[in-house]
Order: sequence, then structure tokens, then C-alpha cells
Amino acid sequence: MFLLTLKGKTDDGAYAVDDDHGDKVLFLFEQEDDAVRYALMLQNEEFMTHGNSDMDVIEVDGELAIRTCRVYNYKYAVITPNDFVIPPKNDNISED
Repeated sequence: MFLLTLKGKTDDGAYAVDDDHGDKVLFLFEQEDDAVRYALMLQNEEFMTHGNSDMDVIEVDGELAIRTCRVYNYKYAVITPNDFVIPPKNDNISED
């Protein structure tokens, strides 16, 4: 699986979005192309509203990432090739 981090800050946390309840949700992409596409949309949105925020796409062990989220009670969403996700408007980049 693949997730997003701020460029140059891979060890500082992964990109997460706020859900309707204000909780952070980690996106885990099954396909690298989908993660790259989302990162490009996010970069475009962030550039338009806050300046340039480059993202890195990194590969992670999916089972380990999910297990870690469950242990720490952290919300996550597995994005399959059949899902269509776009960055929320005016979402701030989070390092969690």
C-alpha cells in the first residue's frame, strides 16, 4: 500500500484528512498511481490556497499499517482502484 507524507518529512508523519467529526483519517492507497494522482490534486489545491506543499508517496506494508492503526485506535481508509477520492476544499496538511 501507499501513503502520503510531506516532501522531506517522511519520518514525521503521514498525510491524513479530517472526517465529519474532526477526527484524522489516514488514507492507504492500494495502487501507487492513485496515490500519486491524489498527491498531485492535493498539491494543486494547497498551492492555490496556501503556497507550495510538495508531497511524497511512500510504499508501506499494508498489513502492518492497518495493524498499527488498530493498536493506536487511529482511523484509516483503504482506497481501492474502484474508489474516487478528491482532496477536501481548504483542508490543511496534517502531520500525524
